[in-house]
Amino acid sequence: MLYHFHEMNRSFINPLMQWAEASAKLFTNPISPLAHSPFSQRIAAGYELMFRLGKDYEKPQFGLTSTVVDGKTFDITEELTVTKPFCTLIHFAKVSGKTALKQPTVLLVAPLSGHHSTLLRDTVKALLPEHDVYITDWTDARMVPLADGEFHLHDYIYYVQDFIRLLGPDVHVISVCQPTVPVLAAIALMATANDPKLPKTMTMMGGPIDPRESPTEVNNLATKKPFSWFENTVIYTVPSNYPGSGRKVYPGFLQHAGFVAMNPDRHAQSHWDFYMQLRKGDDESAEEHRKFYDEYNAVLDMPADYYLETIKTVFQDFSLATGTWDVEGKLVRPQDIKTVALFTVEGELDDISGAGQTQAAHTLCSSIPANMKEDFVAPGCGHYGIFAGRRWRDIICPKIGAFIKAHS
Repeated sequence: MLYHFHEMNRSFINPLMQWAEASAKLFTNPISPLAHSPFSQRIAAGYELMFRLGKDYEKPQFGLTSTVVDGKTFDITEELTVTKPFCTLIHFAKVSGKTALKQPTVLLVAPLSGHHSTLLRDTVKALLPEHDVYITDWTDARMVPLADGEFHLHDYIYYVQDFIRLLGPDVHVISVCQPTVPVLAAIALMATANDPKLPKTMTMMGGPIDPRESPTEVNNLATKKPFSWFENTVIYTVPSNYPGSGRKVYPGFLQHAGFVAMNPDRHAQSHWDFYMQLRKGDDESAEEHRKFYDEYNAVLDMPADYYLETIKTVFQDFSLATGTWDVEGKLVRPQDIKTVALFTVEGELDDISGAGQTQAAHTLCSSIPANMKEDFVAPGCGHYGIFAGRRWRDIICPKIGAFIKAHS
């Protein structure tokens, strides 16, 4: 019923948000008499803040149209390489006239943990000049009809394996946060089966390989609550106004509430600062706020089976770290990986995946030679700073690029 109540509430509040947006423009547009009234800037700022706090946020676009390689500009075209019910593999193809580049192929596995893959826009942008980039674009579960079947954690693993085989064997896999676990499982299962399409390298960034190391609030929630709590509290049915009507999901609006609840003071201060920026006419700072929250507030529904299995397998049973993960009768054995180079990246100040959680991959992948392993802890870097922002662009991305080049 909560999902249905949320949709009903949205239908009532949307007209109010449209009114707030229109009112903000009336008090800022120079041809409007209201824009020249006393306190017009304050009034407009209040209306825009109301609009942005209450509006629906749609999936953003990547918006990457070009990149520069060795001083030459190449246009970027988004190609849908593979389309599956729950994921689309997007290729950022480079074209400049009739010239095509031969660069190391990178499979960037985006998280399926609430936000859209566009959260990795800055990751893709920094990789593009030196790599041929593909990314997993996960589908909002409420948009997937029941006829397309269920989606489990093992389906995630099989999707990743399919993409690796399609692009391999000369492919380099980069996983950010949540997918580090299923990606390591996918490659381990391929190694056990002596699959000829094993990737050249795997880069694990800020992921819960072993959540027992330096547990964060995210980890503690999963261990303090019984599995039945997640089943009975956060799982709801998609209402009839979506293609996925009847599908069980962990709704995006609940996930968003959880994101905000982790740092309520920070978000409250951010919105207050936005209001003051509008009042002062600081358009540049206000636009940065809009861009961040356009991405942060855009969320998707996760398939219930996948979410619940992730909670139990990764955060409650620690199945990967303890060597007990059985994927449809096949044991996940990272120690069977011998020829795939491993690079782990952590943020010194990461409050999502604590210190040592990603580094645990080195212990699990005991058969990879030492000269094919590398670890980097980014100083002064939080979770999002691992894959976006100045430290990502100036420090982390060049290190990943050098690692890929060394093991191509």
